[in-house]
Amino acid sequence: MLRPAWITGGLLLAVIAGLAVGVGVHRLTATNTAAPVIPSTRFGMHGEAAWPEGSRPAPMIDTLRDQSGHLFSLASLRGRTVAIVFFDSHCHQECPLEGRELAAAEGSLPAAQRPALVAVSVNPLDTPASAASAARAWGLASVAPWHWLMGSRQQLATVWAAYHVYVSPHPAGGDIEHTELVYLVDRRGYMRSGYLYPFVSQYVRSDLQTIATGKGARS
Repeated sequence: MLRPAWITGGLLLAVIAGLAVGVGVHRLTATNTAAPVIPSTRFGMHGEAAWPEGSRPAPMIDTLRDQSGHLFSLASLRGRTVAIVFFDSHCHQECPLEGRELAAAEGSLPAAQRPALVAVSVNPLDTPASAASAARAWGLASVAPWHWLMGSRQQLATVWAAYHVYVSPHPAGGDIEHTELVYLVDRRGYMRSGYLYPFVSQYVRSDLQTIATGKGARS
């Protein structure tokens, strides 16, 4: 997994102010240390980054196909809370752990408050079969509607860049290293909270519930 060595207050302020989109993407280092970071509570959210309601549209996703072969459009999910993540269906380390944590957070919510899950592949070799297998194994397929988005490396890289996700261009065997982020998007298509993994599922749950019930700070 690739994640920041440290998230400074200045970086957080820059993210929230719109000077940098995303969460902790400028100082990436490979590390085996995994300890949940202390969450912020800006704008009623607990993620490492948070945005006031209506201030930061989620970047468009409309060139990738999901596990059913359908061309996906993020705009099609307007009216529903969305969690956007970045996964490798062949991963054996961080992605399964993150997926299970996210499934636990979603599954603990009332059905009407559960977000649609959009998993953008970080592995161009992902297939509909491998995506479905991972979604089932990680508990994601049973809690809410989900879309595992696949495409060529060029197509995927456009989305990675828009969401400030770094993917190792030359994985040296084993799992692909990449920035592990979760973005929570409200029903109008605006980003509200951003988490680095590892995160605390209770905080993700709280933010999802806040977004689903229409609470939180406005711009």
